[in-house]
Amino acid sequence: MSQDTPLPLWSQGWYAKARHLQSSNFGPRPAHACIDLLVVHSISLPPGVYGGPEVEQLFTNRLDWDAHPYFQSIRGTQVSAHFFVRRDGGLVQFVSCDDRAWHAGVSSYRGRENCNDDSIGVELEGLEGETFTSAQYQSLSDLVQAIAQQYPLAHMAGHEHIAPGRKLDPGPGFQWNALLPLLANLVISNPATQK
Repeated sequence: MSQDTPLPLWSQGWYAKARHLQSSNFGPRPAHACIDLLVVHSISLPPGVYGGPEVEQLFTNRLDWDAHPYFQSIRGTQVSAHFFVRRDGGLVQFVSCDDRAWHAGVSSYRGRENCNDDSIGVELEGLEGETFTSAQYQSLSDLVQAIAQQYPLAHMAGHEHIAPGRKLDPGPGFQWNALLPLLANLVISNPATQK
């Protein structure tokens, strides 16, 4: 490949503009899964603390459970997301979008159970109910547009929408309406368009 030929944006479900940090917490998607849902989450470890390596360590099974008292409440948890958006907009990918990350848990949306089967999970560094940064909205919108070029993305929802009563993230601090103008001409149903 010559220096003038741009690298592909996607390769086997991996996004070229993200830093890759592979998790072992994933599995195959069911045959004929239609990857048409993006689920927005929020996470910080310990809760309300930003910028550290703990989320990446959790998703790659390297978190020191004894490093903070809160970690005892999640000890042994094996979870992942496809992407993690840091407060400064930095983007990390843990699982190929062609595979099933373990982010949604018991869930249902658009009349389908087990949202992990056909969704892409994006974790925003933040605390449920609190606000997110403009850099995160921009990074998320760029990611959504790239995903929509590769997969039949038609829906976006928060973890709170696919697991109501069980999950509260990203919560009222996430402004769906702030994301809409950044999505250019994409038509994707989301909580802001369903009101």
